[in-house]
Amino acid sequence: MAIKSSDVYQEALARAKKNNKVQATIGTPIQEGFFATGNINVSGTKGNADLAIPISGPKGSATVYAVARKEAGKWTFSTLDVVVDGGGNRINLLEKD
Repeated sequence: MAIKSSDVYQEALARAKKNNKVQATIGTPIQEGFFATGNINVSGTKGNADLAIPISGPKGSATVYAVARKEAGKWTFSTLDVVVDGGGNRINLLEKD
């Protein structure tokens, strides 16, 4: 399965792009990078994912780290953080924005 076309990748990226703290830190518009890394394993309605997605904006760049499990066809994130390059500032996307 191509990482970028997966539903878990798209959801992680969408949450990062709409987060106010991420927008304030790296600016908008937020663009995804070319080389997402990690893996996604899906078997029927179950699966797991561990992804690193590079993103950037006019003020800087960062990486979205996503760890998720799929149960009964639904992804649930256990980790969904944006780590800003250079400063190491970590924004937890699972907390209320």
